[in-house]
Amino acid sequence: MAWNEPGGNSNNQDPWGGKRRNNGDRKGPPDLDEAFRKLQESLNGLFGGGKKRGDDGGGPGKSGGFGGLLGIGLVVLAAVWLYSAVYVVDEQEQAVVLRFGKYYETVGPGLNIYFPPIDKKYLENVTRERAYTKQGQMLTEDENIVEVPLTVQYKISNLQDFVLSVDQPEISLQQATDSALRHVVGSTAMDQVLTEGRELMASEIKERLQRFMDTYRTGITVTQVNVQSAAAPREVQEAFDDVIRAREDEQRSRNQAETYANGVVPEARGQAQRILENANGYRDETVSRAKGEADRFTKLVAEYRKAPEVTRQRLYLDTMQEVFTNTSKVLVTGNKNGQSNLLYLPLDKMIQSGSGGNAPVAGSAAASSSTDVAPHLTDPPQTRTRETR
Repeated sequence: MAWNEPGGNSNNQDPWGGKRRNNGDRKGPPDLDEAFRKLQESLNGLFGGGKKRGDDGGGPGKSGGFGGLLGIGLVVLAAVWLYSAVYVVDEQEQAVVLRFGKYYETVGPGLNIYFPPIDKKYLENVTRERAYTKQGQMLTEDENIVEVPLTVQYKISNLQDFVLSVDQPEISLQQATDSALRHVVGSTAMDQVLTEGRELMASEIKERLQRFMDTYRTGITVTQVNVQSAAAPREVQEAFDDVIRAREDEQRSRNQAETYANGVVPEARGQAQRILENANGYRDETVSRAKGEADRFTKLVAEYRKAPEVTRQRLYLDTMQEVFTNTSKVLVTGNKNGQSNLLYLPLDKMIQSGSGGNAPVAGSAAASSSTDVAPHLTDPPQTRTRETR
């Protein structure tokens, strides 16, 4: 029955146990000490505690107060344990749970619970790209010192190996990066490190570094390696610039030599090819002419057997025509009255040493030779021989 129902509150008390006055007013505000005492008595009843009463029905005993405090402490510890045991794993995270120090499970995204202190969890972001920067002085293959800055991007691919296989896997990554970088730079020439060889170096460093990580079972995947612009140390920058200029001069001289070679060699090859072609043409011409002469001689023999005298005279006339066509000497015979005096006109000498006044004499001699010699070209060989005698 409620405290304020009619006939249900014969003692005229309020809910906090205070008696009401005759005029209907309460004594005052609720007593907090009394409320706390009643709560403590209730907890003592729950946890097996009781209260000792004196002869006058006094307050609670010492054992009851201790049991109540112990109960409150246990409730608080249970609440704290439950708060720490429940955890949430985000979409980008994973958690590894160890039970009694041994791997138990890998937990994915969601609401999860574990049981400390027998369980221990390691929560890590496995999708975020992480970066590590390294810079140091390296010795190249040609024994030059260069400073090479390097950036490595990586992420966790296997959280179990990342947590359990290696102590401080990111420190191992830094040490492996230093080893891979020194190995690649030490096997590369300086000009390759400074110019177009950086991309190839980055690829080789990434491959070697990933091989180290797989061997160590760090659970790390190297996603990108960037080799930035390398430079010589400031202490030797001037000497380094001199070396660069000398190499540029060497490259320029080499380019000029290659340009000259590219102009001379093709020309020499063309001349050699022309000589070969001329030789081949002369050979073909000589062979063809020889074959033609042989064929003509064969046919001439056949004609000579049919008419020996006619063929002999025709051969003589052809030979004389060929000889007189290619000579500049003229022989003039005597007149038709039987005189056989010969007149030799050295027209070649006259043309070479003669001046403008001698030109008509040579011309008149040539004209006379054409009129006196031409009739004898048609004479038979016997008559021609007799006249020259």
